[in-house]
Amino acid sequence: MSEYVVLMEHITKTFPGVKALDDVQLHLKTGEVMALLGENGAGKSTLMKILSGVYTRDSGKMEIFGQDIVGDLNTKQAQDLGVAIIHQELNMCQHLTVANNMFLGRELIKNGRLDTKEMNRQAQEQLAKLGIMDLDPNATVGDLPVGRQQMVEIAKALLINAKVLIMDEPSSSLSNAEITEMFRIVHELKAMGTAIVYISHRLQELHNIVDSVTIMRDGKYITEGKFKDFTMEEIIANMVGREITNQFPRDQVARGKKILEIKNLNAGRMVRDVSFDLYEGEVLGFSGLVGAGRTETMRAIFGADVKESGEIILDGKKLTIRKPDDAIRQGIVLAPEDRKKEGLCTKLSIRDNIALPNLDLICNSTGKINKKIEDEMIEKGKNSLTIKMPGPDSQAGSLSGGNQQKVVVAKWLARESRVVIFDEPTRGIDVAAKVEIYQIINTLKKRGIGVIIVSSEMPEVMGISDRVIVMCNGKVTGEVDPRTVSEEEIMTYATQFGENAS
Repeated sequence: MSEYVVLMEHITKTFPGVKALDDVQLHLKTGEVMALLGENGAGKSTLMKILSGVYTRDSGKMEIFGQDIVGDLNTKQAQDLGVAIIHQELNMCQHLTVANNMFLGRELIKNGRLDTKEMNRQAQEQLAKLGIMDLDPNATVGDLPVGRQQMVEIAKALLINAKVLIMDEPSSSLSNAEITEMFRIVHELKAMGTAIVYISHRLQELHNIVDSVTIMRDGKYITEGKFKDFTMEEIIANMVGREITNQFPRDQVARGKKILEIKNLNAGRMVRDVSFDLYEGEVLGFSGLVGAGRTETMRAIFGADVKESGEIILDGKKLTIRKPDDAIRQGIVLAPEDRKKEGLCTKLSIRDNIALPNLDLICNSTGKINKKIEDEMIEKGKNSLTIKMPGPDSQAGSLSGGNQQKVVVAKWLARESRVVIFDEPTRGIDVAAKVEIYQIINTLKKRGIGVIIVSSEMPEVMGISDRVIVMCNGKVTGEVDPRTVSEEEIMTYATQFGENAS
């Protein structure tokens, strides 16, 4: 019998016009946590969809627990063999209870009715095995934080006796406390003999849980080995095909005049008397724990949330912003945290996404779109941001995460905006695409545009910001120079929960 619980060799998969996988291999052992790494488009998700029965391979050998998989494998067969996948975008019924989600499609029936009592008992039992004692099986999933929803997904997988668990970007939307809890669960699963494939672009977290690494690039297998035998520089070089010497490029630009003043801004419980300034050619970072009020502050400035009091002053002029359209037309724009839900219309074309917020610039007096102006706008965005796309009429949702973020930026650059706010600009995108986003931020900076960055990744906010504002409990608790302070000092400000913090 093979020493591997999963063995995949010479796997190929072709979609119309694209060879997604080309002679790929993967080897996974019992109780092992393997990091499956590669840039967006490397083929990681395609390979995992073949393992979980979503896609069928064109050719290649596949064994699961020593069983040679001949012919097609569907999702039900994969589950029966013990393979489960937790997707980056959690696949749950938000209106159902924890127990109902865990038993979805496999409901227990007694006397012709749902046996809710038994499902709750088994759900509670499974959660307890993972050390999760405070989660009520009767709780509605939609009312839970994302971290708790993820724990439900893990418990659901174990309820069907999954022995191979695929975790796709599991930490991308979690707070630091939730990530710590998830790592504890991963160690518990490992001790139980569960084999885990862990996909993540947050390379700094891998040393906490990973035993081995398999690296892919452009649909091909590149290398594999024990995680401890690789340096981070070697991992990145294998992922992107070249060495990246500076993960956080920060251009030095002379600070210009004051662009933006925020005075005593209040908006609900999460934005309390917030004040700060922003200057030309500056990147202003916002740091803090999840729930600190950073995103809510940006949404209030942009008009997405109601501002109760305070002043927003742009280039010396006090603005009235009641809705996002007011902010956009006066020069303040936002690339939101959830680009797929709030930053893009993923079902529409790239052209439509760039044109929609700029109709006032490309339409004539009768409301008809000037095709020439529109084409010039699209071409300018594509070239200045090096957007990789089949064509402007391609669906925005078909692009990689990094290129989707570039489309969000392209629509705002067309307006010559004065202030560009990025909320978690690199969430869910690979290391090479992150560097491209940082270079775009540098370009904005050199053009005299004021840039605000909200980031939960401490190395990122320290690496690309010229100044950092720290928030806690809805208030500004500190302002630091990221080049002269430590992460620990920033965390001290980020945990000043007292009412008198200032």
